[in-house]
Amino acid sequence: MEEEPLIESVPNFSEGRDPDAARAIAGAASSVEGVWRLDLSSDPDHNRSVLTLAGRPAPLREALLGLVAEALRRIDLRRHSGGHPRLGAVDVVPFIPLGGTSLGECVREARALGEEVGRRHALPVYLYEAAATSPGRRNLADVRRGQFEGLAEKMRHPEWKPDFGPSEPHPTAGAVAIGARKPLVAFNVNLETSDLGVAKAIARAVRESSGGMPAVKALGLELRERGIVQVSMNLTDFELTAPLAALERIRALAAERGVRIVESEIVGLVPQAALPPDPARALELAAFDDSQILENRLNRVRRADAS
Repeated sequence: MEEEPLIESVPNFSEGRDPDAARAIAGAASSVEGVWRLDLSSDPDHNRSVLTLAGRPAPLREALLGLVAEALRRIDLRRHSGGHPRLGAVDVVPFIPLGGTSLGECVREARALGEEVGRRHALPVYLYEAAATSPGRRNLADVRRGQFEGLAEKMRHPEWKPDFGPSEPHPTAGAVAIGARKPLVAFNVNLETSDLGVAKAIARAVRESSGGMPAVKALGLELRERGIVQVSMNLTDFELTAPLAALERIRALAAERGVRIVESEIVGLVPQAALPPDPARALELAAFDDSQILENRLNRVRRADAS
């Protein structure tokens, strides 16, 4: 009998300052048999957590439904603030192929989850990237534009009617973007300045939508507690722009402004193929070990589960 496909999902939810809440939301997903929790990263400046899961389609869908339910209980966006843009309490849920799984299989799972989330939780759902139902919804930044605060006005326009769920925002949880995509690398570079304008200018210069590097999405953010700023990036196709290429471009742009790099960080897990030799040194990573490599983490948790 042919084995079911294995899929990765990396839900991002809007809680990064209350460790108990973040653990409870992640635990609601990772308690499902047949789903492996690979990583949980929380950022208080972004006020956001990134959970990495892997599993077969049916248990993974059950796990994600549990995560949404717990997030709706614990997060009220009317009282939420943070450096990272967000559309909802559960902001984004991507499905990513692993092994021999196809992107088409991930599209089917994204749409099945979206329909169930809309029905069960009265939560508006937008499908994005490969699962998008129209070209204008492929780009997550376009779906998220206006954020939670602008969502009610945005949804008054027919072109922003949700793919599933009600035609008005959830009062405390907004909406959720669910999609299917290739693996990406969440890569941040911290700069030794408190001038947010520098980070925003560099982000504008490197992101693809502004004429920068291919497959780069970038924002300039303030890390207020540290008194520095950050260029926060999603590298959506590391074969087109790898972390090392992005880092070197940012180094050059920062040097033109008399600013140096403090350090960089990879948020969550990263495919081995995206990394240069000796990644901690080459990428100036603040903290990194081989357990952050996706393939290593997945093999370890599956071995532990089998023992």
